[in-house]
Amino acid sequence: MGKRSQAAIANEKTIAKLMFKLLPVQVLLCAIVVLNGIVSSLFASNCIDIKAMSAVGLYAPILMLLGSLNLTLVSGSTILCGQMMGRNEISKMRGIFSLDLTATFLIGAVFSAALFVLGRFGLVGFIAREPDLQPDFSIYLLGQAIGVIPFLLGNQFSSFLSLENRMKRNFFSSVLYVAVNLALNYLFVKKYRMGVWGLSLATSLGAWFYFFAQAQAFMTKDSQFKFSLKGVGAKDLLQILKVGYPGALSNGYQTVRGLVVNYLLTAFVGAAGLSAFCAANSLMTLVWCVPAGMVAVSRMVMSVGLGDEDRMTVGDVMRVMFKKFCLVNLLLGVVIIIFAKDLAYLFYKDVNSEVYMMTVWGFRLLPLTLAPGSILQHFVCYGQASGKTFLVHAASILDGVVFVAGFTALLIPAFGMSSVYIANILNGVFVLVFLVTYAIFCNRRVLKSVEDLMVMPDAFGVPESERLDMSVKSMEDVVTVSKQTQDFCLERGIDSRRAFLAGLSMEEMAGNVIAHGFNKDNKKHSLEIRVVHKDDSVILRARDDCVSFDPLERVKTSDKNDLTKNVGLKIVTGLAKSVEWQSIFGMNVLTIKF
Repeated sequence: MGKRSQAAIANEKTIAKLMFKLLPVQVLLCAIVVLNGIVSSLFASNCIDIKAMSAVGLYAPILMLLGSLNLTLVSGSTILCGQMMGRNEISKMRGIFSLDLTATFLIGAVFSAALFVLGRFGLVGFIAREPDLQPDFSIYLLGQAIGVIPFLLGNQFSSFLSLENRMKRNFFSSVLYVAVNLALNYLFVKKYRMGVWGLSLATSLGAWFYFFAQAQAFMTKDSQFKFSLKGVGAKDLLQILKVGYPGALSNGYQTVRGLVVNYLLTAFVGAAGLSAFCAANSLMTLVWCVPAGMVAVSRMVMSVGLGDEDRMTVGDVMRVMFKKFCLVNLLLGVVIIIFAKDLAYLFYKDVNSEVYMMTVWGFRLLPLTLAPGSILQHFVCYGQASGKTFLVHAASILDGVVFVAGFTALLIPAFGMSSVYIANILNGVFVLVFLVTYAIFCNRRVLKSVEDLMVMPDAFGVPESERLDMSVKSMEDVVTVSKQTQDFCLERGIDSRRAFLAGLSMEEMAGNVIAHGFNKDNKKHSLEIRVVHKDDSVILRARDDCVSFDPLERVKTSDKNDLTKNVGLKIVTGLAKSVEWQSIFGMNVLTIKF
């Protein structure tokens, strides 16, 4: 593996900084459903009765189905919109955004109507088989019907807000959702004793607060996402579903795995084993929101890189995952292992009981799956975004069913309860072996880089010989950047006029960022420059993480009678074939073409 250039190292640092900036909100978004489920369960068990708790449990498969449909649409539309942002296809991006919201609304309306009919007429016998549970479950469905549409739309909005780096809005709306749910549960269930109706109504009204808090952001002129169905059709919806459905299908594989493992535990270990696994798994579901948030961040950043054919950035996403995210997952796992006994005590107070010790071992072994599981999901995410269908399905089936269920079936006669935990660890090992084997087979050579492991086509992106990457840190670098840009153009056979203009433009743009952006606040900033020779055109891209600044808007609004104002910007925009500015994840991306 060759030594990476200073510009490549700087780019990786920029991507790492961006990904960790996006991570907290994405983890919170992944945890919303889990946190609201915990709130509902606590109020149901402590303030109502066991039938209310059963209603919450009976609704779980419906919620899982909604979650799968939501994941299909949100992952498909996010990947496509990210790619279009990378290609500066704003009109098409808005079309996909609008199509996604329309499809989500229609699905929400159908589910809402179905839940209302089932609840209103008591048609719940196929779900709640015990007659005593049916009245409460019917009422619970009526309350949930009110919140289906805002719940689904809110989850779509959260991803688009992340693409625009509206982290504060995302964080506020997420916290508001949980806070309203908690407050209304206290009011409806504990104080006014509204029972199951109050329990479900609290969650639904919380979803409406979540929806409206986010929707306001898309009504401002600053938002790049505007509702417009112009230029999109059925084939675009099929594309969203095609890109997004593997993620939902993965949930289906996980469901099959759960059914098989539950059957084996019941047959070989009994109720104690099933209870221990359920307890350990329930808390680990919340912990898994961290790796899930990491995958959501990587999906967005990688999609933009794929759309821009930015080979370096796509590879850097995986490098950050291996170097940074895996370390976080390992440290998180160590913390859980250290407190395994305390966590098991939350569920079972008799420390001498068999189920207590089984749960302890769950918290000692299952955390070891966090890092390899995160690696797998990143490769599945990359496979989705890059169209590697075989990789997505093979990895999901092996992880979802074959390895965990298979190893559990082989080991459970001899090792009992421990076999399930061991099977999950072996699953992580063998899935990683599969990824490496798959990469070696596809490349037909020994792996030498992260890009080889990703089976990234050699033709993807601009070859190193046709691009120049530079990192600017100070005003002293600006002149150097200008000269290197001009020399690169001349070496590539570009005429001297365009080579001079490219160097001059880069000096002007980089100088503006250093002089104004870097000094706007007390934070440390980065400016990454890329010069590309493609199809006899020179394409300059400047990407910085300073305060948002649209130079094109500045030129439009400047005083036309004052020829000395913004003269550099006016010269560049006047001479270039095209100048485009975007804010992607809160980063200024300026693209100039000569």
